[in-house]
Amino acid sequence: MSSPASPAAAPEAPDRTPGRERRYDIDLLRVLCTAAVVLVHASAEFIDAGHRTTGILGDTAGRFAVPVFFAMAGWAALSGAPVGDESRLLSRLGRILRPMAVWTALYLLCAYLAGETGVGAEAASALFGSVEAAFHLWYLYAYVPLLLLLGVLVLVVRRRALPLKALALLVALAVAPALAGDVREVTGWAPPDWGWSVPLSTVVYAVAGAALLAAPRLGPRALWAAGAAVAFAALAVYQLTVRHPAAYGGVAVAAVTFAVLGTVAGVRVPERVRPLVARLSDASFGTYLVHLLWVRLLVGPVAGRLPDGPWAPAALAVTAVAAAAASFAVSVWWGRPAWRKWLG
Repeated sequence: MSSPASPAAAPEAPDRTPGRERRYDIDLLRVLCTAAVVLVHASAEFIDAGHRTTGILGDTAGRFAVPVFFAMAGWAALSGAPVGDESRLLSRLGRILRPMAVWTALYLLCAYLAGETGVGAEAASALFGSVEAAFHLWYLYAYVPLLLLLGVLVLVVRRRALPLKALALLVALAVAPALAGDVREVTGWAPPDWGWSVPLSTVVYAVAGAALLAAPRLGPRALWAAGAAVAFAALAVYQLTVRHPAAYGGVAVAAVTFAVLGTVAGVRVPERVRPLVARLSDASFGTYLVHLLWVRLLVGPVAGRLPDGPWAPAALAVTAVAAAAASFAVSVWWGRPAWRKWLG
């Protein structure tokens, strides 16, 4: 069954490329990772409320999501749907930045209406990096430079093009941190921390993930699944005894990430559920953008009122599922193209 491709690999509005077969395994990964992000932030509410073990175990179950998003981004940019020209690359950036700006403003407005202080300063800081009111958007401050870097590489190496605007933007992002330091030295004004940057581990996830997702089947799926189970157990022990949250560039998280990729990559999604998986995949970016509101509305109050006891894991599971379902539902609801352009 052929249909347009679904190359968007981060939780962003899909970029359809006619003539490509749709990768339903990538759609499935996007849905799983989006739900896992909701679980991570729901788990944080339980940790803040004093349910540390439950929260850390929930966080462990979803910690693969962000690295897998970066891996899928690499596949999309380098293999699944590489850009054909600079205008296409800039258009992809716009589809991320518009909803990002809208939701940053909405979260800041919610913070202002809730009586929080310093909202004006946070609004200015949002130009430099993620802010507390919309802290989950930090991911996009790394994803946008990654998408730009990979897109420029594709245009220069594969298309033999000279994307002047994209190159100028890439250079501006690269020199901005040093420039901010110079401004601080000369004027004494301390700009907010610069968040538009790509750690080396993120680039590695993107390139290695692209290779793994584009490769033929590598070994038995059951072996990858067994490896994933061992990696999740190791990560749980690490987070409970050594460090929480585990760094995304750490060995334990990397092991979970690649084990999940190897388990799900190439899996055959039954035809009867493909339309649902595709629809949820298309709604993933909007789900990612809106879910923090539902986590605060549905998960936070329950975690804060829950007494100590063995029912905390069940409460986390129920509230996280409720928050994810509500987030997907509203994102599907505003799925018209004109709305999706601004809301994700």
